[in-house]
Amino acid sequence: MLLEVKDVVAGYGEMIILHGISIRVNQGEVVSIVGPNGSGKSTLLKTIFGLVKPREGKVLYREEEIGGFKPDRLVRLGFSFVPQSDNVFPSLTVHENLEMGAFVNNKNMKDRLTLIYDLFPPLKEKRKKRTGTLSGGQRQMVAFGRALIIEPDLLLLDEPTAGLAPMYIDMILDKVKDINKTGVSILMVEQNAKKALGMSDRGYVLATGQNKYEDTGQGLLNNDEVAELFLGG
Repeated sequence: MLLEVKDVVAGYGEMIILHGISIRVNQGEVVSIVGPNGSGKSTLLKTIFGLVKPREGKVLYREEEIGGFKPDRLVRLGFSFVPQSDNVFPSLTVHENLEMGAFVNNKNMKDRLTLIYDLFPPLKEKRKKRTGTLSGGQRQMVAFGRALIIEPDLLLLDEPTAGLAPMYIDMILDKVKDINKTGVSILMVEQNAKKALGMSDRGYVLATGQNKYEDTGQGLLNNDEVAELFLGG
């Protein structure tokens, strides 16, 4: 098992958001976390990535306890995280953004850049453009590319299609599948629940900071109760 979250309680100040959450990600999987707004999905990713410290429970990576590790230490262990917003440097060029991602490991910089430009052809064409001038979908490609430049084993994605034009939503989710095919395991929070579950090996439904359902992606899509309560019927 690559990642295991066991009975984690976490929150902000006096407010508890996660009430004993448990999830797992196996090597090579795409796992999606879905649920209504306020269910704790983003807080869970932040807790895994060391931005929120768990108050109870364990976060294990390759069976090592990592709960409370700082993000820079987790990056060196093989994590990468694309937050929902503020995930690029708008004043820097596309190429400079990608270089910024390689601060931990730039040994294979040329090969990694080739891979990223192959995954996201528009970035190669616009590599000298300031990232702030790009469309929302293209900025998200830059964020993905910067996260991938360090050769992560586990990629955490927080709402990767949020705020994107419809033409980019399917394209970005297709890129998630392409990234997974390169050997990167993926844990994704996604608002387009049906699309996310349809492409996932497994999924979790959260509500009020608790586990409600766990199954294969297709199993959750075929669950009438899940569909009625969380997927719009």
